[in-house]
Amino acid sequence: MTLIRCVITDDEPFARKGMQKYVEQTGFLELKAVCENALQLAEVLNTETIDLLLLDIEMPYLNGVDFLRNRENAPKVIFTTAFENYALQGYELDVLDYLLKPVSFERFTKAVNKAYDYFKTRWENPPQSYFFIKSGNKLEKLFFSDILFAEAMENYVAIYTPDKKLITHSTLKSFQQQLPVNQFVQTHKSYIVNMQQINSIEGNLLHIGKYRVAVSKYLKDQVFEKILHNKLLKK
Repeated sequence: MTLIRCVITDDEPFARKGMQKYVEQTGFLELKAVCENALQLAEVLNTETIDLLLLDIEMPYLNGVDFLRNRENAPKVIFTTAFENYALQGYELDVLDYLLKPVSFERFTKAVNKAYDYFKTRWENPPQSYFFIKSGNKLEKLFFSDILFAEAMENYVAIYTPDKKLITHSTLKSFQQQLPVNQFVQTHKSYIVNMQQINSIEGNLLHIGKYRVAVSKYLKDQVFEKILHNKLLKK
């Protein structure tokens, strides 16, 4: 059985201890870290591959909702909170479940079983390796592995491959939602890059074939951590 790698984040020691006990009693969960706040959690996510967050909402520095809204390609989340008024935000952020404290083991089990079903479906039915985009008057078949990078052009996206450039009517955000999150990273408000196609890094530039793609200074640390952690630089 494949284990679901999870992180507990809560500013209350008693809540952390209780949640850790629940996780340790659940055979399909692997606890990778226990964090006191969202800042510690961000450090873990920059160095570890995590599937599931057991995330408190009301925390110092940055609450769980704001953390999730501002985190690119965040893991799936089960919110744990003493406050009912965040349920709508949880729904909008597509979290797996919303647990009200104090959390019983029975309710915890129901939530993590939902997570298990979600990941089991994804792992047993991996996404296909290609998709179709409309470019001009044609539907073009595009393999994820062939994409070098994508560039936003107002209401269009230009997709660069080794042998052609395709332009489709889309926003960059909508286009990104069709891509595997473990293979692509947004480096700038105008660019999404296939990490498997990166030849080298020079300053704030990624060398991809004959192209040079910029990395925003605001995303630099997060982007480089993801690229280097995944070890996907092209040989």
